Amino acid sequence: MIGQATNIEAIREVPRRIPRRQVDLPSGCRALVRCRRDVLLRRHATLEDVVYLTDDGTLTEKMHLPLDPVAEGFSKSGIVAAIRAAQRDEIRYPEFMRPASAAGVVGYWAFLTGKRVIYFGRKGEFHVEEFPGATHQAE
Repeated sequence: MIGQATNIEAIREVPRRIPRRQVDLPSGCRALVRCRRDVLLRRHATLEDVVYLTDDGTLTEKMHLPLDPVAEGFSKSGIVAAIRAAQRDEIRYPEFMRPASAAGVVGYWAFLTGKRVIYFGRKGEFHVEEFPGATHQAE
């Protein structure tokens, strides 16, 4: 169950602002963490986000972005280039989805409090991206 401390409307506001290009990637992540959004699973096939909150609740939201077809092959260099462009605020999320799809990304897990994202390809390929400045203890 979603606890009292979680502000569902604030969580929903970030995805509403994304198609209108009103939020950059780092700001969107910080806003979601402040709302107690812990982990995000984005599934391209179903066009939805499944959100796992820090208080053991979940929330499913439909994505409202048109998506390009996902390429058959996975390109690590392609997704890394798209990530860097988003980090530099050269592209916002709607534009990010085009090169991500072209790089063969079918979905990703964003571990917001863990400060890393894992991007997945069709055949189990993956790329792990640490948030800029993130430090992790040895695993």
